[in-house]
Amino acid sequence: MKKKKEKLAHKYRVDDGKGFKLKDFDPSDTDGWDSKEHAAKELQAGVDRTAELQDMLYAQDKWALLLIFQAMDAAGKDGAIKHVMSGVNPQGCEVYSFKAPSEGELQHDFLWRTTRDMPERGHIGIFNRSYYEEVLIVRVHPDILKGEKTPPALVTKNIWEQRFEDIRFFERHMARSGTVIRKFFLHVSKKEQKKRFLARLDEPEKNWKFSAGDIHEREYWDEYQDAYEDMIRNTATKHAPWYVVPADNKWFTRLAISCVVVDALESLKLAYPKVDDAKKKELQEGRKILEGKG
Repeated sequence: MKKKKEKLAHKYRVDDGKGFKLKDFDPSDTDGWDSKEHAAKELQAGVDRTAELQDMLYAQDKWALLLIFQAMDAAGKDGAIKHVMSGVNPQGCEVYSFKAPSEGELQHDFLWRTTRDMPERGHIGIFNRSYYEEVLIVRVHPDILKGEKTPPALVTKNIWEQRFEDIRFFERHMARSGTVIRKFFLHVSKKEQKKRFLARLDEPEKNWKFSAGDIHEREYWDEYQDAYEDMIRNTATKHAPWYVVPADNKWFTRLAISCVVVDALESLKLAYPKVDDAKKKELQEGRKILEGKG
């Protein structure tokens, strides 16, 4: 089983975008896992292991882990984050959701607002959407770009290639500084998205999730698929790989993501800090005081 999960941690990895095609990835794939119950059991094991590793990450205080989630609407980002990270200590994990930029954020470069929320050493940071929106929704809807206050002379036909370059350099810098980056594209089919949208209409407890804007964006499905493909092709690197995770089956999506998170943390060879002689002496003195006071 361990080898099967290790395989799953790497199957959907893209760390060289050359020749990448989204059509080569099946949104309904489950890699031979056909039991929800079995997958749920293994997911729980992954949740428990993540908690153990996070504790050492926090104690060691050297590395940081950034998890980026991008997807079409209703692909299951919120649920995946909730289930996969359900065992972590909130003191060492922060989740940020990035909506449309505020007026104040538009006064800065497109990376500024997310850079402020990068995880500190010893912490796990989760971006529910991210700076990648700047090469996705902004690309699909050019009018948004016009409102970003970028000097017109800089908005050329090469702007997307330039933004890809900026992102690659930024992620390389963060990786060289000790931030491990793992990026997930939850790959849902158009058919499954429609099914989930209808569920939001039919089930009262899901009504709050419905947004007319989501239906509007669905009209740009093909444009978004092209934008995602180009994004992954241009920003998949060994130090900041993408994982194109099948998202038509939520139970499998969550298991696959969990395997990647565990694999990333285990690759750091984490351990609790060793106690030096000065600290040992302090501990011994503390014991004497406590035992002496009864």
